[in-house]
Amino acid sequence: MNNIELARNTLEKEKLSIVMVKNGEVIYKSTDSGIKPLLFAYQNNLEKLEGVSVADKVIGKAAALLLKDGKIQELYAELISEKAMEVLNETDIKVTYGNKVENILNRDQTDLCPMEKLAQDESEGSVVAEKIINFFGGKN
Repeated sequence: MNNIELARNTLEKEKLSIVMVKNGEVIYKSTDSGIKPLLFAYQNNLEKLEGVSVADKVIGKAAALLLKDGKIQELYAELISEKAMEVLNETDIKVTYGNKVENILNRDQTDLCPMEKLAQDESEGSVVAEKIINFFGGKN
């Protein structure tokens, strides 16, 4: 089983929100929802993300920018937005997904996800990370 298959299988079997695999080993996983688990990995292990295979439940533009900065190798997303694909198509990251949607919506499906709003006009993961941290009141 290759890294992305291991990440995807672990995501599904353990009902996780994110799984990161490198060299055949799970190096990070979380059940927390939203962008916080990815932000935590980005803030604490950015240099270790290079070459990692990631499986995640939902990837919008904000998450895609963080993954792009991390120089991951592969991504599987259960759900991905068109804006996220635009970001990732500019990279060498190999992307597979279950479903693609125009936009990631908020939890009650009435508007854009707040993280997508923060990332709308941004092109750098570091800027988006700061905006997300500020959104959550300075803590992740």
